[in-house]
Amino acid sequence: TQHSVRELRSLGIQPDAIVCRTDRPITDALKRKISLLSDVDVAAVVSAPDADSIYEIPLVLHAEGLDDYLVRHLRLEQQAAPEPDLAEWEALVKRIRDPRRTVRIALVGKYVNLPDAYLSVTQALAHAGAFHGVEVEVVWIGSDDLEDPQARKVLETIDGVLVPGGFGVRGVEGKIEAVRYAREQGVPFLGICLGLQTAVIEIARHLAGLENANSSEFDLDTPYPVIDLLPDQRRVADMGGTMRLGLDPCRLLKGSRAEQAYGDGLVFERHRHRYEVNNRFRRRLEEAGLVCSGTSPDGRLVEIIELGDHPWFVAGQFHPEFRSRPTRPHPLFRDFVGAATALADARDAARAPVAAGQHGGEQPLAAGHRNGADGQPARPAPVPASPPAAATPPRPAPAAPTVDLTDGPAIRPERPVQTGQVGAGEPRRPG
Repeated sequence: TQHSVRELRSLGIQPDAIVCRTDRPITDALKRKISLLSDVDVAAVVSAPDADSIYEIPLVLHAEGLDDYLVRHLRLEQQAAPEPDLAEWEALVKRIRDPRRTVRIALVGKYVNLPDAYLSVTQALAHAGAFHGVEVEVVWIGSDDLEDPQARKVLETIDGVLVPGGFGVRGVEGKIEAVRYAREQGVPFLGICLGLQTAVIEIARHLAGLENANSSEFDLDTPYPVIDLLPDQRRVADMGGTMRLGLDPCRLLKGSRAEQAYGDGLVFERHRHRYEVNNRFRRRLEEAGLVCSGTSPDGRLVEIIELGDHPWFVAGQFHPEFRSRPTRPHPLFRDFVGAATALADARDAARAPVAAGQHGGEQPLAAGHRNGADGQPARPAPVPASPPAAATPPRPAPAAPTVDLTDGPAIRPERPVQTGQVGAGEPRRPG
């Protein structure tokens, strides 16, 4: 501490407060010593011991009085409340400390050896888990590995599949297989940016009958470029000039899962991508069951897709993780984790009768989750973000593929979308 203060003073900076990172709380005597040697008020020497969660730190600093000292030092007493209202934050920390169960979410990407590449995504999952009172265990799965059929068994142990954004062809087929597994097995799925594009490719290949459908980013010779550059992008010579960046509006289809999640018909989301859903194939994809539940206001760009006959299958062309906050999880992450939690609870409930039969006439033990919640009493499942749709019979094999070469119409689902009341959430129109 003395060395740090001396270095600051050599630059002409005198600290007003010192926050001491420690593995245990420091004593008042040590605070007085630091105050004396650093020429800082005793009240401005703050102990910041190790915490179990980063979200506990604001409560630790409040207990040390740092916020009160800063208000007095900056002479903000007239503007500041007599006492900060930390009830919402305290409730958040309590839910993080005492989750009722663990939910396993597979994050299928090609940068899983560098988890910080997906830090915003994992934090958004943590925000959603805290909202539902569960701990989200991220299961890192390399998309390259899923190209091997034997490696896909790991997907049988997860409660939700998330395919995040990315660029380049490596690992794309593995992501498509992860999407297919989630669709066929009724596992909640959330796609982000490239995750939406791989979902469209998977649906085109296996539901719409467009064999070898692909993105022109990955295969310039594909007969069905269901993901492609827009015509006006092709005339841009500078590659960076073809990217869609920043906040754009998205109009939501009434009654869709996306509209239920947001609680609004018009939202704004942040983009960073180059390729779009090809409007030449929109009608064919919609006939196969794809619902374009979010588009640009003019209906030209597909922003959100979903499947009406799936418990929870939603993907966005944008990056919702950038707008998630600890006490206000992004609506899509919130409802995705809610659906995954409902699936995990349903699986445990289904195992309970089997456990009871193995114990004969004895009182059966509470079924524990595979992640270690053995012996914990069963709790009711949270209400899923949207009610699961009824199972539908397998769709007959599609006829020989045909392509509609006209622009697709405005979003028009070929089947009703399940509805249900979902609380409003961020993000709405910016102020």
